[in-house]
Amino acid sequence: MEHSICTLGSHSALQILRGAKDEGFKTIVLCKQGTEEVYQQFGVADEIIRMPCFKDLPKHADELIKKKAIIIPHASLIEYTGNDEVMKLKVPYFGNKKVLEWESDRSLQREWLEKSGLKLPEIFASPKDIKKSVIVKFHGAKGGKGYFVARNEADFKAKIVNHPNEKYVIQEYIIGVPMYIHYFYSPLLDEVEIMSFDKRYESNVDSLGRISARDQIALEKVDPSYVIVGNIPLVIRESFLPQVLEMGKRVVAVSKKIAPPGIWGPFCLETILTPEMQFCVFEISARIVAGTNPYVNGSPYTWLRYNEPMSTGRRIAREIKNAIAQKKLPMVIQ
Repeated sequence: MEHSICTLGSHSALQILRGAKDEGFKTIVLCKQGTEEVYQQFGVADEIIRMPCFKDLPKHADELIKKKAIIIPHASLIEYTGNDEVMKLKVPYFGNKKVLEWESDRSLQREWLEKSGLKLPEIFASPKDIKKSVIVKFHGAKGGKGYFVARNEADFKAKIVNHPNEKYVIQEYIIGVPMYIHYFYSPLLDEVEIMSFDKRYESNVDSLGRISARDQIALEKVDPSYVIVGNIPLVIRESFLPQVLEMGKRVVAVSKKIAPPGIWGPFCLETILTPEMQFCVFEISARIVAGTNPYVNGSPYTWLRYNEPMSTGRRIAREIKNAIAQKKLPMVIQ
């Protein structure tokens, strides 16, 4: 195939590259020096471009353009390259770059979700307003790094000193089951697909949860942290699926108004399913998420739809392949 699929060697690159090869594309991975052996070992990359750090990606733009590469974004691309550099990047990019501003700014992200009619956790404008347990989150795709729980203003002030000059949001801490919903929107089909679900394994909060309350008190100097270290696959009750699908459709519909022509490709609603059986949405990721990685061979939902292995990475490549065949590639790249 004339075009190549390219991504940074991190996050969900293995499934993106494998999915592209399954769809007949040549593949290129841009690796930090010293990490290339993984992509060699799994045989997913036809070409490996080494660089000292991911911020050097723009230096390779002309080379990638000559190779007719299409870059697939994931959280590492956004976090390490930066929104401004991604916006200026001339390499064809799968997705709508206008959505990046709405995803990376938590105030804009909340506006997007509110306009979609979704249930959201309460936000506290000031530490003085904290009257219940809250979780403090920082802007950007940091994989939960630095997040902390606070009980009141004094607790907040004691913990925020470790994060000078960071932009943050103070969000109500919702009790329930964390559930991350993976979607794919195809502009070619004008259809939202349910791809899979996961929950995150986070350090050290998940290990603290295995300790009795009595022993947790004994560990008074240990604060919970929420750094994501892995992903656990989930299959939810079938009766929730109509609600899940409707949520995804609303998000796509609103995206077409706030950042035309809207979001396309993979995205994820990060939710808590409460004991009242309500989805409370606390975040959106407007790209492939690492929670799709357990499904390199497809999920139960993609098996039902495609009857063949269909990871989210392969679904991206399939959309690009179909767009090329239909002479509609500009619909899916920028």
